[in-house]
Amino acid sequence: MPELPEVETVRATLEPVLTGRRLDRVDILDTRLVRPFEPLAVAGELEGERIGGVERRGKYLIFRFESGRSLLIHLRMTGSLRHGPGGSLADDPYRRAVVRLDDGSDIAYRDVRRFGTWLLLEPGELEPYLQQRLGAEPLSPAFTARRLGERLAGRKAPIKAAILDQRTLAGMGNIYADEALWRARIHPLRRAGDLDPDEIRRLHRAVRRALEAGIARQGATLRDYSTPDGARGRMQREFKVYGRGGEPCERCGTPIEKTRVAGRGTWYCPHCQPPTPS
Repeated sequence: MPELPEVETVRATLEPVLTGRRLDRVDILDTRLVRPFEPLAVAGELEGERIGGVERRGKYLIFRFESGRSLLIHLRMTGSLRHGPGGSLADDPYRRAVVRLDDGSDIAYRDVRRFGTWLLLEPGELEPYLQQRLGAEPLSPAFTARRLGERLAGRKAPIKAAILDQRTLAGMGNIYADEALWRARIHPLRRAGDLDPDEIRRLHRAVRRALEAGIARQGATLRDYSTPDGARGRMQREFKVYGRGGEPCERCGTPIEKTRVAGRGTWYCPHCQPPTPS
């Protein structure tokens, strides 16, 4: 699933080429993309809108229109966007929508597993919608170690499950949770509310560094993710623990182990991340 670094890479790539562009034609090819609404009706509402900015909140990509409306796109597991000159994008059996812009270029949305969603929101609806679902942006100045500690206080859930909760950390996903916990030297099954202040400070710093590393390398391509120009991310070449079961930890040489937390495959170093603090 595209996580914060992948969605931020998409946003940063699209923002300079889409801002100011008008949506001249919209074809929604999959009814699941905008359900329960009718694709023709949503397409008709989108046509003529002009993009005022491209933003990200958590794992959501946001097209803000000059009218005050917003299109909220969630890529889910396999969604991706491609941009190119009109007619230049190759045929794709997994294409779910195509937007022709006023400069003649196209944006195509593809989604193999069809879990992604497009939601058109009216003026004033975007912020309440996001506030109900998302917590702090982990790369924003408002995300401090103190605030993280407040969100974790009293939590009995494993720390990995706690930081995967989007109401705790908006945009955090399975890959970068494992990478951040390795950097912080915290076992993924430690109870979230048991972390001491020093561990919380380490985790706060580690979350930022893991996400920043992912953004610097344009995300991680494991299967379907690619940037809007078709490039692959590079972060998968530099994973510290994720997907590296049996390989040596680059910090201590101990073989990486795998477990499950909250139903998710989870990789960690049993030496660097002991189940109880030393």
